[in-house]
Amino acid sequence: MARDTHSTVLASATKAASYNMVLQLFFRGLTFSLNAFVLRYVSKEMLGVVNVRLTLLYSTTLFIAGSAFRRACLSKTADKDWTQVINLLWCTVPIAVICAASLATIWMLVLEQPDLMITSRYSIGVLCFSVSTVLEMLAEPLWVVGQALLFVKLKVIIEGTAILSRCIVTVIMVVFFPTWGLVGFSIAQLAFTLVYISLYYAYFMWYVYNHAKKDDDFPFNSFRNFFPQFSPGKPWFSSSLVSLTWTFFKQGFLKQILTDGERYVMTIFGTLNFGDQGIYDVINNLGSLAARFIFLPIEESGYLFFSQTVSRDVPVKEQNKESFALATRVLESLLKVVTLIGFTIMAFGYAYSYLLLDIYGGILLSSGSGPMLLKWYCVYVLLIAVNGTTECFVFAVMSKKDLDRYNHKMLVFSLLFVSSSWYLTTKLGSVGFILANCLNMLARIIHSIYFIQNLYKNSEYDPLKGLIPSLPVLLAFVGAFVLTVFSEMSFCCDQGWHYQLVHVSIGAVCLLMVAVTLFLSEKRLIAFVREQYDLRKAKSKPE
Repeated sequence: MARDTHSTVLASATKAASYNMVLQLFFRGLTFSLNAFVLRYVSKEMLGVVNVRLTLLYSTTLFIAGSAFRRACLSKTADKDWTQVINLLWCTVPIAVICAASLATIWMLVLEQPDLMITSRYSIGVLCFSVSTVLEMLAEPLWVVGQALLFVKLKVIIEGTAILSRCIVTVIMVVFFPTWGLVGFSIAQLAFTLVYISLYYAYFMWYVYNHAKKDDDFPFNSFRNFFPQFSPGKPWFSSSLVSLTWTFFKQGFLKQILTDGERYVMTIFGTLNFGDQGIYDVINNLGSLAARFIFLPIEESGYLFFSQTVSRDVPVKEQNKESFALATRVLESLLKVVTLIGFTIMAFGYAYSYLLLDIYGGILLSSGSGPMLLKWYCVYVLLIAVNGTTECFVFAVMSKKDLDRYNHKMLVFSLLFVSSSWYLTTKLGSVGFILANCLNMLARIIHSIYFIQNLYKNSEYDPLKGLIPSLPVLLAFVGAFVLTVFSEMSFCCDQGWHYQLVHVSIGAVCLLMVAVTLFLSEKRLIAFVREQYDLRKAKSKPE
């Protein structure tokens, strides 16, 4: 019975990851194209103000107000009561109001203001981005319910639609109302938020009134249940959830510094001007496409599966053996998948960075430090892939005591990252940010590997072997790297489109060579994928 339950969770998590990847590719592909269009109409200084300064205000507020609540309320706990969960989640709204007001004051009165030649409406942008974060928290309880109850397509469809709406509004504003400047980007951000919360409320109102009574696993029988209310005989909040939320907040606060660290360094220390910040952000967004399209869905679905399969605060010897064995095999397979994808990006990205930037943004991106930034980012992507997967497992199985101890270690990681960012940027320019990120990721990967090794040291399992590709695959990657670099030197990129086409064709052949080698050599991974495919196919057949 337990095995069937966890197999269902795995199938749902796998399905969620698949939908996330496909739908994100669709929505983000449109967004990618629209952003390339916008680059022709906006100055790099405006990109720096919007994509670094104001986006940092937005992401910081969202993190403080909601991130810890999300993780705590999605964790598998023995005493979870949905009324108490909803009550706790609604605390995110007043917290968002306080945080947004405080940060907006700092952004307008303390930090360096953009030159009037860049924008004269900076305060309007700060106000609109702050209001956007508060409004977005109104949908937080619905987001958590959708994730916890495995509404696999909902999150991606809603977020994708909202992002697409923002891009369309941005294009309209910069093309037809270019003199509005920052106001146009602010209107686009508010459009994103309104679409986001409207779709969540519309969907769950429809679901409650049409399907709730037919779905025995759905814990709400009225839309009123999505709002705060008393639970007879129980306190307003679950003390264990409150404690877990505080633990995740302390841990996440430092992780937020690590995630957006370069933006904090740029904003607080002013190591780069707004123009350089804008170029770095575009390269950063291009380089992180794989992280957003592939690794983030895998990480989110992996955390969901591990948190539902492995019980927190329960010793390994007392875990359900079949469930723990399944979680171990999934971890090994996920590590193998993300490592292979990371090696692929690193092997091919070096030789195709210049061509990609030239096609995407023209001379604005392909000249100067742009290509070198993207080449280094390809190395960073491999580290992102490994770190995201190892941490999603570690955070899902850590006891509360382990989480508290990890918070102190995150402080060390944060200090290492901020100090290395400042030093390397002053010495090497924007490339220093990427190198500092690499050091940060390496430190976190080493910690996660150490934790996983200790967890499995007295068992027959070794999921960390998923980090090492087979020897034939490694040799195939090395061969592909050498051939594509030689191709770039010979055919790319100032000899006309015919030579560029030859360069791309050589890359395609090398990629096919790597894929065939992988299929023939990574038999354990292929067997697991086939097993999960057959399981999903069997479950989809009508009885």
